[in-house]
Amino acid sequence: MEQGKRQSFSGSLGFVLAAAGSAVGLGNLWRFPYLAARDGGGLFLVIYLVLALTFGFALLITEVAIGRKTKQSPLTAYGQLHEKWRFLGIPACLVPMMIMPYYSVIGGWVLKYFVVFLTGSGVAASSDDYFTGFISGTEQPIVFMVLFLGLVAFLVFRGVNKGIESSSKIMMPVLILLVIGISLYSLTLSYTDGDGVTRTGLQGLSIYLIPDLSGLTLRDIFLVIMDAMGQLFFSLSVAMGIMISYGSYMKDEVNLGHAVNQIEFFDTLVAFLAGVMVIPAVYCFMGRDGLSASGPGLMFVSLPKVFAAMGSMGNVIGCLFFVMVFFAALSSGISIMEAVVSSFMDQFHLSRTKATLLETAIALCVGIIVCLGYNCFYFEIKLPNGSSAQILDILDYISNNCLMPAVALGTCILIGWVLKPDTITGEVEKTGQKFQRRRLHSVMIRYIAPALLLILLLEAVGIL
Repeated sequence: MEQGKRQSFSGSLGFVLAAAGSAVGLGNLWRFPYLAARDGGGLFLVIYLVLALTFGFALLITEVAIGRKTKQSPLTAYGQLHEKWRFLGIPACLVPMMIMPYYSVIGGWVLKYFVVFLTGSGVAASSDDYFTGFISGTEQPIVFMVLFLGLVAFLVFRGVNKGIESSSKIMMPVLILLVIGISLYSLTLSYTDGDGVTRTGLQGLSIYLIPDLSGLTLRDIFLVIMDAMGQLFFSLSVAMGIMISYGSYMKDEVNLGHAVNQIEFFDTLVAFLAGVMVIPAVYCFMGRDGLSASGPGLMFVSLPKVFAAMGSMGNVIGCLFFVMVFFAALSSGISIMEAVVSSFMDQFHLSRTKATLLETAIALCVGIIVCLGYNCFYFEIKLPNGSSAQILDILDYISNNCLMPAVALGTCILIGWVLKPDTITGEVEKTGQKFQRRRLHSVMIRYIAPALLLILLLEAVGIL
């Protein structure tokens, strides 16, 4: 594809909303609250914020700058920077290719629960075996996965402006309003259990915000840092090829540093409010034991029980909640597919239509296998990190725990030591704006980020 024909976002707002939409995904909504509850509440929040403003910022601005500088997708951008580092584009493109199928499956689960609550059947979804019964079926999970994947493919097919940017300008404001509204409602909750113990949303908020330092050891702090750093990959969409792809659509006159700051703000705000939404509500109706759930268990098992306990308002709140989750999943799904589609377009000179159809076909075939992994193809294996896994978990482990830290580490070495950080500085200052955090970026990308990433990678493969 010729560079002159490359589409671009209409301006800074379009880029920020699309990139923020990618960053605000399921990782923020079902993983951040669980980690915050498990890792000492306010302690996790402080460590996460510090890492977001340093480690996360360095990786985020580096990837966006690489995209804008090369005007290429992740598969081809590294080769544009340095011919001998072209190989790094392969895992950078492989990550979103691996994520798209199982993300479509989970997106289908979200769509299913939205339909359930929309039709007034939220109480049924709160039963212990409802979620397991749904995902172990052979037809419904595939149908809802296909619907979700089809909608993502349609918006990607429409292109950068008519598809990605236009949908982001609608979904992101609605998503943020719903997050704020449900968070405020969560704080007003009060519930008295069968033992006569009354718990309130505000008590749950205190668990979330006030650091729990009781019995804290250096090992505990290290684990919190690793959790927060791992969460940043989900939260900021770094090391997935996404920000390189979106950066390639950014106009040269846009203030890159300012745009990245806005993405950080939106992402951190939604991540924080996700905790305000979930932790007070779950604590109020289920106590501290309810806060031990994460991932699908939190969203599709624990939260429906919370909505059922709310009485008549539960169905309404549940419906609004799953609308919000659906928008978050959809905006992230669009960015994941776009990273692959743009790579196919740049590498193989395919049209957007052909590239979208090819990636959709790949995601569909693998997505069906993932759906059948809970019935026909069911098995369990132990991963190097000690967890039990099915097909979805294996894809998630390889992409998120292994490939993403490896891609980020390779990017740090390329930019920090081969090309030098001034490569990024020059791109950030192209519009005449001074790179305010230039020294921080240089230190992070050369020394601190590679060390942290290496530790994270070693922990993921079971060495640490």
